[in-house]
Amino acid sequence: MAGEKNTSRRRFLLGGLGLGVAGVGALVLGWGVLPPRQRLNGSAPFPVTDGAVALNGWLAIATDGTVMLAMPRSEMGQGVHTALPMLVAEELDVALSKVKLIQAPMDKIFGNVAMLADGLPFHPDDRGRVKALAQWTVAKAARELGVIVTGGSSSVKDGWGPMREAGASARAMLVGAAAALWQLPAAQCRTENGEVLHPDGRRASYGSLAQRAAAIDPGTPVLKAPKDFKLIGQPAPRRDTPSKVNGSARFGIDARPPGMLYAALHLPPRLGDTLAAFDAAPVLAMPGVKKVIDLTPRLAQRSVSCAAVVADTWWRAKQAAAALPTQWRAGPQSNLSSAGVYAEFARLLDSEAGYAYQASGEVESKDVQGLRQVSAEYRAPFLAHAAMEPVNCTAQVKNGKVMLWVSTQAPGIAVDVAAKVAGVDAKDVVIEVLLLGGGFGRRLEVDMIAQAVAIALQCDGAPVQLVWTREQDTQHDMYRPAALARFSARLDAQGGIASWDNKSVSGSITHQFLQRNFGLPGAGPDKTTAEGEFDMPYEIANQRIAHVIADSAVPIGYWRSVGHSHNAFFKESFIDELAHAAGATVVVDNVFATPI
Repeated sequence: MAGEKNTSRRRFLLGGLGLGVAGVGALVLGWGVLPPRQRLNGSAPFPVTDGAVALNGWLAIATDGTVMLAMPRSEMGQGVHTALPMLVAEELDVALSKVKLIQAPMDKIFGNVAMLADGLPFHPDDRGRVKALAQWTVAKAARELGVIVTGGSSSVKDGWGPMREAGASARAMLVGAAAALWQLPAAQCRTENGEVLHPDGRRASYGSLAQRAAAIDPGTPVLKAPKDFKLIGQPAPRRDTPSKVNGSARFGIDARPPGMLYAALHLPPRLGDTLAAFDAAPVLAMPGVKKVIDLTPRLAQRSVSCAAVVADTWWRAKQAAAALPTQWRAGPQSNLSSAGVYAEFARLLDSEAGYAYQASGEVESKDVQGLRQVSAEYRAPFLAHAAMEPVNCTAQVKNGKVMLWVSTQAPGIAVDVAAKVAGVDAKDVVIEVLLLGGGFGRRLEVDMIAQAVAIALQCDGAPVQLVWTREQDTQHDMYRPAALARFSARLDAQGGIASWDNKSVSGSITHQFLQRNFGLPGAGPDKTTAEGEFDMPYEIANQRIAHVIADSAVPIGYWRSVGHSHNAFFKESFIDELAHAAGATVVVDNVFATPI
């Protein structure tokens, strides 16, 4: 199947990338010096409707001048459905209101390149060749992978180049079409408010020129200079606000395909338990219940072991799932406790040096005369995402095709997992990405999608909406990692920080995410584990910031701000500890930190 081929390609590229950065993969290094693939034109035709004309892989022009923009990023309250259209509207010289969003197809030009390149474990101040080469190679690999995903606060950064180029390229084609129509040099024409204009008074709308423009070679796109920006950098009303205020906005949980059934889960009471047996008879006798399904065989390692109940309403499905008599087999994590997790963390901090993300000077000098040492230890617990919109997915499997209606940050991964669970080709999966009622990284995961498709497979072609309860969401999340951090610093007589030593320990989100979603083993440092600690703004001559990766029996996932959410708190709290110890303001090379 094509889905399996795509997975193999991703495994090869990601695996080879790791070798290349390490200096072993000569093949990958050689490939890395070649120019990256273009991101302007897709591998398949733009999905135009109502007589619109596609001018590149990102946009089409309708007869009324509306710009149809392929949107590959998910709106979860962060404003990308306003910010990204501004990039295209700016270069095209159209009003933001003239840009209509349509869902981007599954094409690699829409893959998120910036998110992967930004994930490398380099210090922000590093300007070296190794970092530049690694970022270049990873960016090229990301372009080859083409994974469509929204995360890492990367949407505008990633779209800044290709979306502006798409707008500028289309503008050049429209100007070229007008110039050919008027038999005038293109250099004499300009664009404004969705029209091409000439100084002699002639003007033509984009809608009237689109058909001609499609045949024009745009050449190399020429982007506007920042001094000419009219939209970028200016305040703009959020495009998604009106629908969210008046209630017309459609989130994943609002999907209502005809004939839809509802599903609820019966999840294990403890982490790692597996379903040994259940008695479906009393539940099947309950009102509205259609089916009771053991999902464990179908999902294998893609989800926790569980059963599902399908009914004619979600409340009936939820009540029946809660009443399902089950027997569970204890897993290896059945006796796991928070105390045990932190005890293991402490042991690792005592015994492991960790990976040094930042090191300079001498932090263990024997000459401590006149220096005051201050130490502190901080910990953070596992935390659930608890997004406002409950975890959900609506799926239909019919005639060898899969249809998904879902709030997701990762439509590319969602399509792949749906295809694998249903046993179809990825091209036979259609996904409608609806608004997200909060993502925060939880909707980078696709466990709910795998579950919904596995349920729909047994519902005779009917669409099924799976909704988790709040309790299930809290108990079976991919959590923000628990962490333990130790700090030690020395203060001089003036309150300056003479040395700074910081070592922390936690699980690696990236290692787990790669294993869960790509079948790749986790290896090497993970920037998210130490960000917020090693990339601090304070200049300290003698410092060492290191991190130890602990194997996590608890499933962990990307969280809003990821490592910064706890590491920055640790770091700034310790700065305050130092200020308190100094009895005044701590001086860090002209940056001052005062106690709260």
